[in-house]
Amino acid sequence: MNDSTPMTHRERFLRACRCEATDRPPIWMMRQAGRSLPEYRELKQTRKFTELVQDPALAAEVTLQPIRRFGYDAAVIFSDILVIAEAMGQKYELLEQGGVKMDFQLNSRADIDRLNPSNVLDHIGYTPEAIRVTRKELGDERAIIGFAGSPWTLASFMVEGGSSRENLRARAMVYNEPRLFYTLLEKITEATITYLKAQIEAGADVIQIFDSQGGTLAPGLFWKISGLWMQQIIDAIGGEVPTIVFARNVHHNWKKAVQTGANVLGIDWSIGLRQTARTIPADVAVQGNMDPALLLAKPEVAAAEAARICEEMRRRNGFIFNLGHGVPPDADIAAILAVAQTVQNFE
Repeated sequence: MNDSTPMTHRERFLRACRCEATDRPPIWMMRQAGRSLPEYRELKQTRKFTELVQDPALAAEVTLQPIRRFGYDAAVIFSDILVIAEAMGQKYELLEQGGVKMDFQLNSRADIDRLNPSNVLDHIGYTPEAIRVTRKELGDERAIIGFAGSPWTLASFMVEGGSSRENLRARAMVYNEPRLFYTLLEKITEATITYLKAQIEAGADVIQIFDSQGGTLAPGLFWKISGLWMQQIIDAIGGEVPTIVFARNVHHNWKKAVQTGANVLGIDWSIGLRQTARTIPADVAVQGNMDPALLLAKPEVAAAEAARICEEMRRRNGFIFNLGHGVPPDADIAAILAVAQTVQNFE
């Protein structure tokens, strides 16, 4: 991986996305901005979550907090996947005890017909503006990651009316009313393409699509209910920036995940990273996959696991260090720092 030319953090991250050699693995963490940081908690005492998301200056500030503290190679813009639902007419709120509650469930064609994917930027232009503010602060030194939820993941929240472990109502609608569900997916996809293109225009270097509910679908449904719609989004982006698909628990469908056209696949912690990388084409990068629970462990234990993962992936160009899911709310700052420094000092 060694390269005599010094790399900026941004160059390192983008080279890894293209499966090119890097001096060390780039590192960022899903949910690195927000709830685990004391400086965020202090800010949150005077603002609701949605107020922070909707204020470009505050969203940029939250985005930058983990960069200042840990020196990650990439900043992921502070937002939420459910802003798309809100822009189409279904508001949401994050509950203090955890989880999400939507204003209402989608129960009928009339509910879905009322959703409007047009003019979403009139409602959520604050995220592209937050990217512009962040870029002004970071310059070209670090990469900026924009994101959205996959159409299936977003649809599951919208049909369930909030967080759900197994998405039984949404899955039942897939079986009972497939055409109606496709209409919902079409609307979400249209809105998401508009939203992500605006993020790219504002300065996002990379786009990640979170298919965190992909693994709740039966294997035979994954492509037509999730993968196909992510492919449409990636096709619409047209290679303008690299794309990452994080499809959680889709171990039975890596070939379908590759078929989306993503440049990078995010791997969750429940499967071996190296063995998974061997099943993925060499021109598709991999991202992951440390168990988030290690951020609640002793710093030296977390650091040892980070070193093991980096060593395991040493010979594969196209590796981005990350967790197998998001940073836990009660993560130990010392453990996060130990992991970040281990990766940053890896040779």
